[in-house]
Amino acid sequence: MKLTQCVKGFFVFMAVVLLSACEPAQTKFMGSDITGTNLGQDWSMPDTSAVMRDAKSFPKQVQLVFFGFTQCPDICPTALSEVNEAMRLLGPQAKDVQVLMVTVDPERDNPVVLSNYMAAFNPGFKGLVGSPEQLKKTASSFKAFYAKSPLPNGNYTMDHSTSFYLLDQNGKARVLISNQAGAATIAHDIKALLN
Repeated sequence: MKLTQCVKGFFVFMAVVLLSACEPAQTKFMGSDITGTNLGQDWSMPDTSAVMRDAKSFPKQVQLVFFGFTQCPDICPTALSEVNEAMRLLGPQAKDVQVLMVTVDPERDNPVVLSNYMAAFNPGFKGLVGSPEQLKKTASSFKAFYAKSPLPNGNYTMDHSTSFYLLDQNGKARVLISNQAGAATIAHDIKALLN
Protein backbone atom coordinates (compact mmCIF):
# COMPACT_ATOMS: atom_id res chain seq x y z
CA MET A 1 0.00 0.00 0.00
CA LYS A 2 2.70 2.43 0.98
CA LEU A 3 4.65 1.77 -2.22
CA THR A 4 1.55 2.48 -4.33
CA GLN A 5 0.99 5.77 -2.48
CA CYS A 6 4.65 6.70 -3.02
CA VAL A 7 4.38 5.94 -6.75
CA LYS A 8 1.16 7.98 -7.01
CA GLY A 9 2.80 10.82 -5.08
CA PHE A 10 5.82 10.71 -7.38
CA PHE A 11 3.62 10.94 -10.50
CA VAL A 12 1.63 13.82 -9.04
CA PHE A 13 4.90 15.60 -8.18
CA MET A 14 6.27 15.02 -11.72
CA ALA A 15 3.01 16.26 -13.28
CA VAL A 16 3.23 19.49 -11.27
CA VAL A 17 6.89 19.97 -12.26
CA LEU A 18 6.15 19.34 -15.95
CA LEU A 19 3.11 21.63 -15.97
CA SER A 20 5.00 24.46 -14.30
CA ALA A 21 7.79 24.06 -16.85
CA CYS A 22 5.24 24.51 -19.65
CA GLU A 23 3.95 27.85 -18.32
CA PRO A 24 5.15 30.78 -20.40
CA ALA A 25 7.85 32.87 -18.76
CA GLN A 26 6.76 36.30 -17.62
CA THR A 27 8.30 39.08 -19.69
CA LYS A 28 10.70 41.10 -17.57
CA PHE A 29 10.60 44.80 -18.35
CA MET A 30 12.91 47.46 -16.96
CA GLY A 31 10.07 49.98 -17.19
CA SER A 32 6.71 49.59 -15.43
CA ASP A 33 4.56 46.73 -16.70
CA ILE A 34 1.15 48.20 -17.61
CA THR A 35 -0.22 45.08 -19.29
CA GLY A 36 -4.00 44.88 -18.91
CA THR A 37 -4.51 48.56 -18.09
CA ASN A 38 -6.15 49.33 -21.47
CA LEU A 39 -4.22 52.58 -21.69
CA GLY A 40 -4.00 54.04 -25.18
CA GLN A 41 -6.90 52.06 -26.61
CA ASP A 42 -9.52 54.71 -27.37
CA TRP A 43 -7.95 57.37 -29.57
CA SER A 44 -7.69 58.47 -33.18
CA MET A 45 -5.56 61.30 -34.55
CA PRO A 46 -4.20 62.31 -37.95
CA ASP A 47 -0.50 62.12 -38.64
CA THR A 48 1.32 64.93 -40.44
CA SER A 49 0.17 63.49 -43.79
CA ALA A 50 -3.49 63.66 -42.65
CA VAL A 51 -3.73 59.85 -42.35
CA MET A 52 -5.91 58.87 -39.38
CA ARG A 53 -4.01 56.73 -36.88
CA ASP A 54 -5.02 54.72 -33.82
CA ALA A 55 -3.64 51.91 -31.65
CA LYS A 56 -4.25 49.34 -34.43
CA SER A 57 -2.61 51.35 -37.23
CA PHE A 58 0.78 49.65 -37.04
CA PRO A 59 0.22 45.88 -37.00
CA LYS A 60 3.32 43.78 -36.37
CA GLN A 61 5.14 46.82 -34.98
CA VAL A 62 5.77 47.89 -31.42
CA GLN A 63 4.65 51.50 -30.97
CA LEU A 64 6.48 53.97 -28.75
CA VAL A 65 4.12 56.86 -27.97
CA PHE A 66 5.30 60.12 -26.45
CA PHE A 67 3.55 63.43 -25.73
CA GLY A 68 5.51 66.59 -26.52
CA PHE A 69 5.72 69.73 -28.65
CA THR A 70 8.19 71.29 -31.05
CA GLN A 71 8.97 74.39 -28.98
CA CYS A 72 9.81 72.29 -25.93
CA PRO A 73 13.19 73.64 -24.76
CA ASP A 74 14.74 70.54 -23.25
CA ILE A 75 12.68 67.47 -22.31
CA CYS A 76 11.28 66.66 -25.76
CA PRO A 77 14.48 66.99 -27.80
CA THR A 78 16.45 65.07 -25.18
CA ALA A 79 13.82 62.33 -25.05
CA LEU A 80 13.61 62.00 -28.83
CA SER A 81 17.41 61.86 -29.05
CA GLU A 82 17.36 58.99 -26.53
CA VAL A 83 14.68 57.20 -28.55
CA ASN A 84 16.73 57.64 -31.72
CA GLU A 85 19.73 56.14 -29.90
CA ALA A 86 17.51 53.22 -28.81
CA MET A 87 16.63 52.65 -32.48
CA ARG A 88 20.35 52.51 -33.27
CA LEU A 89 20.86 49.96 -30.48
CA LEU A 90 18.03 47.83 -31.90
CA GLY A 91 19.82 47.56 -35.23
CA PRO A 92 17.71 45.66 -37.80
CA GLN A 93 14.86 45.29 -35.28
CA ALA A 94 14.26 49.07 -35.43
CA LYS A 95 12.16 48.49 -38.57
CA ASP A 96 9.64 46.72 -36.31
CA VAL A 97 9.09 49.85 -34.19
CA GLN A 98 6.98 52.94 -34.91
CA VAL A 99 7.76 56.03 -32.85
CA LEU A 100 4.85 58.47 -32.49
CA MET A 101 4.90 61.88 -30.84
CA VAL A 102 1.50 63.38 -30.07
CA THR A 103 1.83 67.15 -30.04
CA VAL A 104 0.23 68.81 -27.04
CA ASP A 105 0.49 72.16 -28.84
CA PRO A 106 -1.68 71.87 -31.98
CA GLU A 107 -2.02 75.68 -32.00
CA ARG A 108 1.62 76.08 -33.08
CA ASP A 109 2.55 72.59 -34.29
CA ASN A 110 0.95 72.42 -37.70
CA PRO A 111 1.65 69.29 -39.81
CA VAL A 112 4.61 70.84 -41.68
CA VAL A 113 6.31 72.11 -38.52
CA LEU A 114 5.78 68.79 -36.73
CA SER A 115 6.88 66.69 -39.70
CA ASN A 116 10.14 68.64 -40.05
CA TYR A 117 10.76 68.44 -36.31
CA MET A 118 10.33 64.66 -36.19
CA ALA A 119 12.44 64.11 -39.31
CA ALA A 120 15.29 66.03 -37.67
CA PHE A 121 15.53 63.20 -35.11
CA ASN A 122 14.72 60.27 -37.38
CA PRO A 123 12.95 60.16 -40.76
CA GLY A 124 10.91 57.16 -39.58
CA PHE A 125 9.42 58.97 -36.57
CA LYS A 126 5.84 60.18 -37.02
CA GLY A 127 4.09 63.15 -35.47
CA LEU A 128 0.39 63.19 -34.63
CA VAL A 129 -1.47 66.50 -34.68
CA GLY A 130 -5.21 66.89 -34.37
CA SER A 131 -7.92 69.15 -33.13
CA PRO A 132 -8.08 70.15 -29.46
CA GLU A 133 -10.90 67.62 -29.05
CA GLN A 134 -8.83 64.80 -30.62
CA LEU A 135 -5.88 65.72 -28.41
CA LYS A 136 -8.05 65.70 -25.30
CA LYS A 137 -9.46 62.26 -26.14
CA THR A 138 -6.03 60.84 -26.96
CA ALA A 139 -4.39 62.22 -23.81
CA SER A 140 -7.30 60.92 -21.75
CA SER A 141 -6.90 57.47 -23.30
CA PHE A 142 -3.27 57.38 -22.14
CA LYS A 143 -4.04 59.23 -18.88
CA ALA A 144 -1.47 61.79 -20.01
CA PHE A 145 -1.38 65.34 -18.65
CA TYR A 146 -0.92 68.56 -20.62
CA ALA A 147 -1.68 72.21 -19.91
CA LYS A 148 -0.81 75.60 -21.34
CA SER A 149 1.52 77.56 -19.06
CA PRO A 150 1.74 81.35 -19.66
CA LEU A 151 5.16 83.02 -19.75
CA PRO A 152 5.92 86.57 -18.49
CA ASN A 153 6.58 87.79 -22.05
CA GLY A 154 3.00 87.00 -23.10
CA ASN A 155 4.00 83.78 -24.85
CA TYR A 156 3.33 80.31 -23.42
CA THR A 157 4.88 76.91 -22.96
CA MET A 158 3.26 73.52 -22.41
CA ASP A 159 3.45 71.38 -19.30
CA HIS A 160 2.96 67.71 -20.17
CA SER A 161 3.53 64.08 -19.23
CA THR A 162 6.98 62.91 -20.26
CA SER A 163 6.89 59.11 -20.10
CA PHE A 164 7.11 56.75 -23.05
CA TYR A 165 4.29 54.27 -23.63
CA LEU A 166 5.11 51.00 -25.38
CA LEU A 167 2.28 49.25 -27.20
CA ASP A 168 2.81 45.72 -28.46
CA GLN A 169 2.23 44.44 -31.99
CA ASN A 170 -1.49 44.12 -31.23
CA GLY A 171 -1.75 47.76 -30.11
CA LYS A 172 -2.04 46.86 -26.42
CA ALA A 173 -0.29 48.97 -23.76
CA ARG A 174 2.51 46.98 -22.14
CA VAL A 175 5.22 49.23 -20.68
CA LEU A 176 5.54 52.74 -19.24
CA ILE A 177 9.12 54.05 -19.32
CA SER A 178 10.49 57.20 -17.69
CA ASN A 179 11.91 59.72 -20.15
CA GLN A 180 15.10 59.60 -18.05
CA ALA A 181 15.53 55.81 -18.29
CA GLY A 182 18.02 56.00 -21.13
CA ALA A 183 18.35 54.43 -24.55
CA ALA A 184 19.51 51.03 -23.28
CA THR A 185 16.37 50.62 -21.14
CA ILE A 186 14.10 51.66 -24.01
CA ALA A 187 15.84 49.22 -26.38
CA HIS A 188 15.71 46.43 -23.78
CA ASP A 189 11.95 46.71 -23.28
CA ILE A 190 11.24 47.00 -27.00
CA LYS A 191 13.32 43.85 -27.60
CA ALA A 192 11.34 42.07 -24.87
CA LEU A 193 8.16 42.81 -26.82
CA LEU A 194 9.64 41.89 -30.19
CA ASN A 195 11.08 38.53 -29.08
